[in-house]
Amino acid sequence: MSYKKTTIIPPNPATARGESTKLSSHKDKVVYTSGRTVIIRDLKNPGLTVSYSGHIQNATVARLSPTGYYCASADITGKVNVWDTVGEDQTLKGEYRVISGKINDLAWDGESKRIIAVGDGKERFGHAFMFDSGSSTGEILGHSKAVNAVAIRHQRPFRAATAGDDNVINFHSGVPFKFEKTIKTHTKFVQDVQYAPNGDHFVSVGSDSKIFLYDGKTGDTLAELTDSPHKGTIFAASWSADSKSIVTSSADTTVKIWDAQSQKAVTTWSLGSGVSNQQVGNTWTANGDIVSISMSGDLSVFDPRVGDKPTRVFSAPQKSITAIAPASSGTFLAGTTDGRVYSYYPEKAESGVVQGTSHSNNVTSIAFSETDNKAYSVGFDDHVREIDGDGSSFIPAASALAAQPKSVAVAGDSTVFIAEIGKVEAFRSNQRVLEHKPSFEPSAIAATGSLVAIGQERKVHLYDWDGKALKEVGVLEGNAGTVSVLAFSPNGQLLASGDSSGKIAVFDAAQKSLLTSRWSFHSARVNSLAWTADSLHCASGSLDTHVYVYSVVRPIKNISIKNAGPGGVNGVLWLESSEKSGKLVSTGFDACVREWDVTFH
Repeated sequence: MSYKKTTIIPPNPATARGESTKLSSHKDKVVYTSGRTVIIRDLKNPGLTVSYSGHIQNATVARLSPTGYYCASADITGKVNVWDTVGEDQTLKGEYRVISGKINDLAWDGESKRIIAVGDGKERFGHAFMFDSGSSTGEILGHSKAVNAVAIRHQRPFRAATAGDDNVINFHSGVPFKFEKTIKTHTKFVQDVQYAPNGDHFVSVGSDSKIFLYDGKTGDTLAELTDSPHKGTIFAASWSADSKSIVTSSADTTVKIWDAQSQKAVTTWSLGSGVSNQQVGNTWTANGDIVSISMSGDLSVFDPRVGDKPTRVFSAPQKSITAIAPASSGTFLAGTTDGRVYSYYPEKAESGVVQGTSHSNNVTSIAFSETDNKAYSVGFDDHVREIDGDGSSFIPAASALAAQPKSVAVAGDSTVFIAEIGKVEAFRSNQRVLEHKPSFEPSAIAATGSLVAIGQERKVHLYDWDGKALKEVGVLEGNAGTVSVLAFSPNGQLLASGDSSGKIAVFDAAQKSLLTSRWSFHSARVNSLAWTADSLHCASGSLDTHVYVYSVVRPIKNISIKNAGPGGVNGVLWLESSEKSGKLVSTGFDACVREWDVTFH
């Protein structure tokens, strides 16, 4: 048995109210951070998207070197990682503690040798250093508050501009970089500063809704762009590849293109209203695509030559994925810690948020019913919600639960069972039809036909459901810890039970007997189980970050996919499977969805 990773469907950038989100690009690739993960997203070929998981704390900004061979990424503790983007290994070239607080931005010089990192430190707000040795290449001085952005002129003589919460831009000459002068054009926080690719000019934008243009060599202020101004904080600016145009993204929910020579606004895109549509970051790729990010996390792609709307919008989670379930053919659903549910389309390597009233908090479990072609989700808002079978929208009706839910399952007659703290509830057509209080604490639930399995500490209780009541028909023993997940095989004959110790027991559901307890390779809680269509193989995902694929016929044989999900795997699902192979997806803490081609023989 063997496997191969084929595709990553990435999360979207993390955003924060009132803060600029740093996007950058290299050729067709857009670079950003999401939680602890760095994403290099290929807009033309999603299959070439790369994720980097070398940060222990949340990452804040990432930028590829001009050569494209290295990426520098920084985190909230003031650390910068420089790593190799060529090959699968992502070899760490250097790890440097630059300042004693959050890094807000960093920039490479034109020779891919030097980096300036800036942010909110205690002793200093920025530092210039060599990427391969960490040795100093000058000082970044003159600011009295956190620095939000930095830009380096890529041509000699090198220059650097830094912009901060002290409302000023500081101009540095180099190398080594040294403070030259302070530019006081803005009256509020300066959010972004960017050099034109040809080095002739740089631009600054700020919370005062103003845009200024400067001479790239001297730092002299040349003009303020006042034609058709933004009406809110401008969070980001980027230059076109020919250095003739600038794009700006603003809290007024608009994205504007400016002609740098005439200083006129030539294009304006409006993206709705409200906080969720505030535009908080952007980048202009070398192939001409403009990418802007909204507060809600949506990445809008614009073509300056086409229309008044984005050509594409990428919607994806910004938070960890906590639950996964199939939907109609070719799609699946994933729930997140912020209460949203997303539909995934693996063939296009894209996702979209399920429309309608979602959960207000962590989605704990999702189950799909082929009988009525609906999915059912439960969350920490103590509600069970229905989702259309195609995964497009929530059905308005929702049922309130008596306690916090842990797991959801659907029986053959479309009755929805929810394992909650202290009880099990059942709903049909949004009506509560059962409230069952067992003598034990329910920890997980699964159902097939009229058979319902409820997990507890080291045991699984089997019940027969007659449409009105649960009748206990057996108790299964074989787990070593609290049962965390249950899954019936598609043919209904087998029941897999994963627990908090990492052990998986497999039972014969009809005979109510233990078949094997040899599936015990995980070292932490089993979070998800998924059977192939022929009921001969089962995949498991665990808090230990690994995925295993087991064989029913040969219980001691397995495929181990190590470190399949940094931070923990919360969901595994077979998209398709045959006797010899299958396509598996896994997801979890880092919100990346990874596809694996698995060969069984």
